[in-house]
Amino acid sequence: MNKIKYLLPFALLATGTVNATANAENPFYLGARIGADHFGDSGLSDSGTDKDDLAFGAFFGYNIASDFAIEGGYTNFGDFDLGNGSVGQQAVDLVGKFSWDLNDSADIFAKAGASYYISQGDGGIVNDYNDKGFIPTLGLGLEYAFTKNVSARVEYQYYHDVEFDVHGLDLDWNTHYYGVSLVYAWGAPEPVVIPEPVVVPEPVVVPEPVVVPEPVVVPEPVMVNIEPLTIQLPFMTDSDQLSQESLNQLAPIAQHLIDYPEAKLYVIGHTDSTGSTAYNQALSVKRAAVVGHYLAAKFNISPSRVVEEGHGELEPIATNKTKAGRAENRRVSVFTPGLTIEKK
Repeated sequence: MNKIKYLLPFALLATGTVNATANAENPFYLGARIGADHFGDSGLSDSGTDKDDLAFGAFFGYNIASDFAIEGGYTNFGDFDLGNGSVGQQAVDLVGKFSWDLNDSADIFAKAGASYYISQGDGGIVNDYNDKGFIPTLGLGLEYAFTKNVSARVEYQYYHDVEFDVHGLDLDWNTHYYGVSLVYAWGAPEPVVIPEPVVVPEPVVVPEPVVVPEPVVVPEPVMVNIEPLTIQLPFMTDSDQLSQESLNQLAPIAQHLIDYPEAKLYVIGHTDSTGSTAYNQALSVKRAAVVGHYLAAKFNISPSRVVEEGHGELEPIATNKTKAGRAENRRVSVFTPGLTIEKK
């Protein structure tokens, strides 16, 4: 246990200086871990004088969803004394990582999977001998997020029934690891900022003066202002299907486009924050496309008059922390600018 005291300054430094954290919006992440381990619980109870050592390693992961990732990594667990020689342990893990949010910045996680270990002898009768094999591994921990790129973990991981069966020496033990990790994540698409459409009024056309034998009074054209129209179409969770209520809401917009052929239509898709940023961006584009295609097919509106965009989860109009708020954010904004036209 004397070696563990050297870990404490590093742990304080790591947790005190990190000012950023990984976020499940980023699909890829890479981390480094350092901590202490204990070899025990089985055939080592009467062997060795020091069954604790420092451990270090690295890992790489991919967030399949906001609450589940696949993670692989390597860890060197140091060694324990046999009196006449020592045995060290290394392992390569492949686990599934399940996460549960505590708040916007922190979550707890559990890991389960398989580990391929190598137990290596050094000195005495075990020098240059090794044993290897597959064993199960489980883990628990806490991850704290400061920004979307860097995070810190505190975790415990258990490795079941590591063996060293060589040269007439048959040992087996369980390894307990506990330590801290630094994680860097990347890969989330940058948000696309689309400028608001600028409505330029049509110029007033002044007719050329007409010279006639007798004065003729030419009336100036009467210009009419057509008000803009805006509606919000709701969508179900993870759906891009239009409801009958939404189809009814689109009727006035369609009639407006038929009555004023010079009018354009802007269709902006939105989502709540459920799921990854990349998935929500793609879903918002699909929702906008469904509305645009419906108007073009049903009312013979030229696609060149419809601008379709997806803004994903970037422009909520309500909180995403409640069911009602998320329902408001799952929408497509349909907007046609105002016009100034000549009265017929």
